Parts: sequence; structure tokens; C-alpha cells
Amino acid sequence: MKKLLFLTLSVSITLCLASCFSFKKGSQATGGEVTGVSASAISEPAPYGMVLIKRGSLKMGTDKTDSLWGKQMPTREISVDAFWMDEKEVTNAMYRQFVYWVRDSIIRERLADPAYGGDESYKIEEDKNGDPVTPHLNWNKSIPWRNPDEDQERALESVFTTHPFTGERMLDASQMNYRYEVFDYAMAAKRKYRLNPEERSLNWDTETNPNEEVMISKDTAYIDDDGIIHRETITRPLSSMWDFVNTYIINIYPDTTCWINDFQNAENESYMRLYFTHPNFNEYPVVGVNWDQANAFCNWRTDFLMRGLGADAKFIQRYRLPTEAEWEFAARGKDGNELPWEQEGVASDQGCYFANFKPDRGNYTKDGNLITSRTGIYSANSNGLYDMAGNVAEWTSTVYTEAGILSMSDMNPSLTYNVARYKDNEGKDVKDPYALAKKSVRGGSWKDPESFIKSAWRTSEYQNVGRSFIGFRCVRSQIGDPSRRVSKGGKGTKVSAKKQKRK
Repeated sequence: MKKLLFLTLSVSITLCLASCFSFKKGSQATGGEVTGVSASAISEPAPYGMVLIKRGSLKMGTDKTDSLWGKQMPTREISVDAFWMDEKEVTNAMYRQFVYWVRDSIIRERLADPAYGGDESYKIEEDKNGDPVTPHLNWNKSIPWRNPDEDQERALESVFTTHPFTGERMLDASQMNYRYEVFDYAMAAKRKYRLNPEERSLNWDTETNPNEEVMISKDTAYIDDDGIIHRETITRPLSSMWDFVNTYIINIYPDTTCWINDFQNAENESYMRLYFTHPNFNEYPVVGVNWDQANAFCNWRTDFLMRGLGADAKFIQRYRLPTEAEWEFAARGKDGNELPWEQEGVASDQGCYFANFKPDRGNYTKDGNLITSRTGIYSANSNGLYDMAGNVAEWTSTVYTEAGILSMSDMNPSLTYNVARYKDNEGKDVKDPYALAKKSVRGGSWKDPESFIKSAWRTSEYQNVGRSFIGFRCVRSQIGDPSRRVSKGGKGTKVSAKKQKRK
């Protein structure tokens, strides 16, 4: 009887173990080996109007002394990861879409405001079940541009103004303020700013002070009762992840007066009045946009994309300005040329120029243009990018320093700094020295000579200044750029010769 019972238990245990170690189910299908969690690779679709710049390396700068200024560019071997880049500069039409979005958001806010329209359907404050949600505008409800009632008319007209002399109805540029928030991932990652004091040092010989007060600075902004934007950098004890959120309010309307202020004693009034708004200039690069406004556009473009993608947006990187290194890497093309084209010089044998710049002293029209030209009318470089030399110079995200690339890492080089603005002990507004507001500008423009349009040429502008010769384009980091296939040969492993040249 005991023998039979033992045999029965043995069979039961064997069956139980067999079911536990079945090679046909779940994670046991690999025979107990760790093979990783299976997941399908995501192929990121090409963003509209952008081209992929594959990762690679470049010797930035030039060893040659500039013949015009006797100036040398700092040089260094660098490597950058893959990124998407606008094939053309951001145009007036694209930037106007941003301005109109801000205009329409203000109108919707006022249509919902009891002081204007009082229509609650323009603002969503609860979900379909009646539970409260973060208040946000209802973009599915159309603005009553035609046949508005009296209250709606008051809301619509509130964003327009009338020229005191001509009586012209114009958009009130002073109201075109865009508010956005940015989470500073880099700051949050630094060990000294960890919320848990025990994580701030890996040295177990050092005693942790759980009551240590860690100070952190962040940017914030508000609009006062007079409609004036106030930006302030506040310093306070670290308390939560919200301390890494920076808030900005930017007036995003371009400075159209740049056409007058950049060129004293010149008849440029028509450009000031019409360049940004006239449909004939739709596909021309937007100008008069300062560095802060260009960053605001990048943030809006990201949010605009996120709303369109829905749940799929979590893997998409944000639009941003290119770093100085990314810009030069992209401009030089696949062969690292001094200028974005293959041929020597700036014109073909037939005298056709390869870019919109200032070919001769006082002769702006020798290349066929007087000021800017429509984007993309000159040939693209080997990366498929247009106007990387001339037309308009372009903002980068990089702080301008004389040392340039020498003060940065040789991998994905970047150097950023947000100008601090704070109040002193007497409550007066204090700012960093103006020199710290310089940002690197690349590419040269329609008003610049040949030396300035070379890919290595560096110049700068203050971040709060809009110029008639400075525009911008956006980039977006690519995630998961596949590694090149490698071949084994001799000692170690090397990239096969056919793969070494970036395609």
C-alpha cells in the first residue's frame, strides 16, 4: 500500500514538474535561457518636409585663416547622432500658421469668457462622465467668423487694432503671447539634484545628510494687469519634480521693423509692411524672429504634432533648434565640403550662382535676387537640404563663445545657457550681462559676402534680436538609428569599407 502511494505521489510530482518546466509555454519556451523581452522595432516615419541626416563624424571648423577678417575657426573632430532636419528654412506661411493658432486660442478663450462671448462650449472643464478635468480649449468647435452675434463680435474684435492714421484693421501683435512649459530632463538627471538625499553621492564613506537643503533655479513667467510679460529666474529649495519645469511666455509676432532698423537710410518700408503678411512672400523664409521666438515655434510645432498623433506620440522626440555641430555636419554634406555643393567656387562655368548671397560689393542682384529668395530654388546639398548657404543665416541652440567647439564634448557637442533674470534684495529686476545672451548663427545670408556663407563660418546674435537676414529651421532627434553591419577581419572588428562612407 505504501509502495503504491509512493508511486502515485512520484507520478503527481513528475507531472507537476513537467508542467512547470514545459518548453511549450510562455517564457519557458527558450529552455530557461534569458533572451530578452520580445518587441517589434518601430520604424519612425519621415516627418513632413524633413530629411534624415545619418549619424557620422566631422572635423568642425577650418585650419585656413579667413581672408576677409584674418580669423581662424576652432577645429575639432566630433561625432553626432542621427537627426531629422527641415529640408528648407521655416517660411512665412509656416510661421503665420503659428501666429494664427495663437490668435485663435485667444479668441476661443474669450468666446468662453462671460465678459465676452460667455459660450462655455469653447472650453472643456469636465469629461463625458461629468468629472472635472484640467480646463482646455475645445478646438473642435469652429470660430464664428461669419455672422457672429454681438457678444461673439466683441470677442473676435478684441484681438485686432486699428491703425490711427490709415484706419487699417490689423492683428494686435502685442497680444500674440504664447505660453509653454519645458521639463528640464538634463537638470533632473544630475545626481546633486536627486530628491532622495541618499542618491546624491555613491561614496558610502561619506555620510548622507537627510536634511540637506539643495537649491535649484528655474525660469517662470507671468503677464501683469497692463499686459506686460515678466520673466523671472527663481531660486528655491528643491522640493519636487515640478522644480524642473520651466515656464515661458513669449510674444511670437515677428519684428517686421527689422527691415528699417537693419538698414538705415534705405527705402524698405514695403518689406516692413508686406514681407510677413503678403501671400506673394508665403514661401520666403520668415525673418525678424529672434531666438526666443524660434524656440517657441519649435515647442508649438511639437505640441501640434502630439495632438495629431495621439497615443503614438510618446516615442516621438521634440522639435528643437539644431546644435552648432549638427548644423555644420548637415551643411557640409556627405563629403564634408567647405560649401554645401560639389563644385569649387560659388558659381557654375555659365555664371549661375549656387546660393543667394552678396556676390559683389554693392551688387546684391548679381545672383538674381535683391533680398531673400523663395526657399528651395537653388540646388540641394548631398543631404537633400536647401539654402544651407545664403538666403538667411540660421539660429542654432548653441551659446556663442570664442572657444566654440573646444569647450564642448566631442560626442553630440552642445553648449546651452538660459539667461537668468531675478530680483535683488530691493526688489529691482536684475539680468545676467547682455554678453551671455549671444547665440551662434550659421550659414550666412543674402546680404553677406562669400566668406560668410561657408559651412564653418561662425557668427553670433543676441537672443532677443530679430534680424531681416536671420531665420531658422528645426531638427528632431531620430531614435533607434540601426547600427551598421560589421565584418571581422584580422584583429578585432571593423566597419566594412563599403559602409564607412555615410550614405
